[in-house]
Amino acid sequence: MNISFESQVAVVTGSGTGIGYATAEAFALAGAAVVVNGRRAAVCEEAAERIRAQGGRAMAVAADVSTIAGAEALARATLDAYGRLDIMVNNAAVAAVTDFVTAPYDEWRRILDINMDSAIHCSRAAAREMIAAGRGGRIVNVSSIHSYRAEKGASHYDMAKGAMDQLTRALALELAPFNILVNSVAPGFVDTPMSMVNGKSELDTDWFRDNYVTQRRIPLARAAQPGEIAQAIVWLASPLNTYVNGHVLIADGGLSVTF
Repeated sequence: MNISFESQVAVVTGSGTGIGYATAEAFALAGAAVVVNGRRAAVCEEAAERIRAQGGRAMAVAADVSTIAGAEALARATLDAYGRLDIMVNNAAVAAVTDFVTAPYDEWRRILDINMDSAIHCSRAAAREMIAAGRGGRIVNVSSIHSYRAEKGASHYDMAKGAMDQLTRALALELAPFNILVNSVAPGFVDTPMSMVNGKSELDTDWFRDNYVTQRRIPLARAAQPGEIAQAIVWLASPLNTYVNGHVLIADGGLSVTF
């Protein structure tokens, strides 16, 4: 079944690379005008150009959406260029290994700002425009299986992703009267630049192969490709989804059902 986003405008934060780029590309190839966002202007413009080279409509907006000012600037730029904002995908993210007790709070807080606060700021900015336009809309948060699983050295990341899923539920309730559906996609291991640890992909290590491939702790015995996660996001944001609301769609290849 084909999904069409003709006449719609989708904003995807953190879309210069990885899941974000695959999502922006998928929206554009299905007919949407897309806004590629990130903090690095050159990376965003290169991503937008790749989409345009495939015949899609895309513009780049560099903005730090971990701040209110950055999120509002992103929404304004979208409206100035396209005159509407129908879909907001909150994908901006960063990860780091940080000791809860000894790390400076600023380092811990940075992860919350980028992963959690960006979703708050962008959802507020987008919801205002969607309500004013009266056409409804879609907000999709990209969380993680970290929202309900813990990992050593990732307390800030775990907390931020858990907060995103709870934000999803709360906004699904608050925004339903305006026909704005809010959902989350929670990926497991995905082959993206965030998989790089000390210059090497964790998916290329004996640890990953032994635990998740050979022993099949991921029943599908592999990490996801960004496009596979993008398809879940796109469906939740699409006109085909008229009743799924406040849901966290787990996309982890079955990892969360194993011991």
